[in-house]
Amino acid sequence: MRFSSATRSRSCGAVISETPRLSWLAISKIFSSTSMKSYSDSPGAIYPALGRLQKQGLIRGTIEAGAGMRRRQVFRVTAKGRAELKKWIARAVTRDDIVRGPQEFMLRFAFSEMVVGREAAIDLLRSLEAVLQVYLAALHEEMKALPALMPTSGHLAFECGVRGNESLLAWTRHGLATYEKEKGGTS
Repeated sequence: MRFSSATRSRSCGAVISETPRLSWLAISKIFSSTSMKSYSDSPGAIYPALGRLQKQGLIRGTIEAGAGMRRRQVFRVTAKGRAELKKWIARAVTRDDIVRGPQEFMLRFAFSEMVVGREAAIDLLRSLEAVLQVYLAALHEEMKALPALMPTSGHLAFECGVRGNESLLAWTRHGLATYEKEKGGTS
């Protein structure tokens, strides 16, 4: 999955906000050794993202002494960067978010509890649930019209997309139930 440069930059910002004082090499290792592998861990991908964030005043890089004579640049999220990150993560889910695929939503959700808190994570799930319910209703209506318009392979491909969104809705409800159960103290 290819992510936009804006999403890649936000991901770098989120990783830096989680662990202050990271060098590009440390960020690269996080991207290459975790489930964030879909991001390139090369300097050619990370440096431009860090540069964009720095230019926008969202992170600040400083040179610090490293091992031996080596010096390294480490990055910290600025107050403006933290505010922008919170705004991006807490943004309500839209139909366009679902149409493009759930990857960016999942990235936002993964950082949500840490960056904006538990209630914001729950709000994201509720927002996703509401959008998916409306979107799935529209997809089911569209699927009813397909047999006359499309060959079997096209119909099956469309059905696969519908089932994927149904699965995402089921997962969303599971997530909400999990938070509810934890709230009740029966985790």
